[in-house]
Amino acid sequence: MADKKYILVGEDDKFYANIYKIKLAKEGFDVEVVGDGEQVLTSARQKKPDLILLDLIMPVKDGFETLKELKADPKLKDIKVVVSSNLGQEEDIKKTVQLGAVDYLTKANLSIQEVVDKIRGYLK
Repeated sequence: MADKKYILVGEDDKFYANIYKIKLAKEGFDVEVVGDGEQVLTSARQKKPDLILLDLIMPVKDGFETLKELKADPKLKDIKVVVSSNLGQEEDIKKTVQLGAVDYLTKANLSIQEVVDKIRGYLK
C-alpha cells in the first residue's frame, strides 16, 4: 500500500500500547507507540504523523500539555489528534476539544475495533 497512513500512539499503559500497536498494524497502518508526552512531541516533529492517538495520563508530560503544545506549533497544528483515555469527566472532554482534539474516546466504553473504525473515519 503506497499510501500507508502513519499513526503515532501516545500511551504509557503497556496493555493498551500493545493492543493498539498490533491491531492498527494488522489493519494496514504504519504505527509507532511512545510512552510519554515528550516522546509524542519529538516523534511528531520528526515524522509528521497522519493522526495521533493520545492518552491523557502519561509521565513526563501529560496529554493535556502535549495537546496544547502540538496545537501551538505551526508545523504540527494540523495533525488530527484523537484522545483516548479512561478519564470520562465532562470537564476533561470539554478541555481536550477546546485544546483542539477531533474526538475523545473513553477506553472502557469502546472496543479496539471501534477505535480503529473511528481512526479510519478521521483519515478519509
